[in-house]
Amino acid sequence: MNGGYIVSYEEIIKWLLEGDISIQYQVHRDLLGSDLKTIEALKNRILHEGWARQFLDKKEANGHWGRGFYQPKWISSHYTLLDLKHLEVPLTEGISKTINTILSENKSNDGGIDPHREIAQSDVCVNGMFLNYACYFGVDEKGLHSVVDYIINEQMSDGGFNCRKVRSGASHSSVHSTIAILEGLHEYFNNGYTYRLNELEQIRDDSERFMLEHHLYKSDKTGEVMHKSMTMLSYPSRWKYDVLRGLAFFEKAQRPYDKRMEDGIALIFKKRLKNGLWPVQAKHTGLVHFDMEQTGKASRWNTLRALRVLKMYAAEKL
Repeated sequence: MNGGYIVSYEEIIKWLLEGDISIQYQVHRDLLGSDLKTIEALKNRILHEGWARQFLDKKEANGHWGRGFYQPKWISSHYTLLDLKHLEVPLTEGISKTINTILSENKSNDGGIDPHREIAQSDVCVNGMFLNYACYFGVDEKGLHSVVDYIINEQMSDGGFNCRKVRSGASHSSVHSTIAILEGLHEYFNNGYTYRLNELEQIRDDSERFMLEHHLYKSDKTGEVMHKSMTMLSYPSRWKYDVLRGLAFFEKAQRPYDKRMEDGIALIFKKRLKNGLWPVQAKHTGLVHFDMEQTGKASRWNTLRALRVLKMYAAEKL
C-alpha cells in the first residue's frame, strides 16, 4: 500500500499515532476502524492532555480567549473554539458558557453573529464558522434561528455565498465563504437540528454544486487556478480556503465521488512528500496561542486529512 514511497502505510500510521491525543483518536476512528472501547478511551483523554488542554488553559477569567469574541486573530474566542472543535474536544460547561455569551452579546439586527459593532451587516464567513462549532458543541436550537434566517437570506444566485455581497456588492460567490457555510451546515445536520431543514438541505446541494463547478479551486470560466494560495496546504485553515479543505469537507460529509473532484485529488497526490507524508505549506499571519506544527515540515494534521480523503475517493492509489 505504500505506492512507491520510502515509508510504508503502516509506518505512516505509526508516525501519526505518535502525535497529539486528538490525532490518535481520529486515526483510530477514521483510518484504523478500531473498537469502540479504544476510541472512547482516547476521546476521554482529549480534555486532559495535549493541544486541547493547552488551548483550554489559555482561557481568560472573563470567560473568553484573547480580547473577546473575535479579536485578536487567531487567539480570540471565535478561532479558539473552532480549533477546539477540530480537535473534537468534548463539551464542557465553560465552552457552553462562552458560546452562549457570544449568542447573547454579538447578534446584529440582521440576525447574524457580528464581531464588529460599528458595522451593521454581519459576515457570512463568520456565521458559517460559528454554526460549525456552535452545532458541534450542542447549543440550544432556538439561539440559532436568527443565524439560520440570516444565512438563508445571504445565498447568492449562483448557489454559494460571499461575505462581500453586502459590503462591496460582490456578484459571484466565494469559495472561502461557501466552504464555511458548508462546514457549518454539515454540523447542523449531523447534530440533529431541524429548523428550516429542507431549505438548508437545498442550500447545501446548491453550494456543493458551486464548489464542484469550480473543480474545487479553478475558475468556472477559464479553468485557471483561482489563486495560488488555494493550492497551498495550510492548517489551521482559519477562514481561508485551500483544496484540501474543500476535499476534506466532502469526505467528512460522506458525499459521493464526483468526477469534478479529480483535479483536486490529483493535486493532493502531487503534494505528497517522498516519505509518504504531507506538509504544512502555508501559515496564515496572526497571533497564535502556540504552533501545533511547523510550516514547511511534515504535518500530522494534513497527512491525516489527506489520507481520509484518499481512503474515500481514491483508495486504490494509496
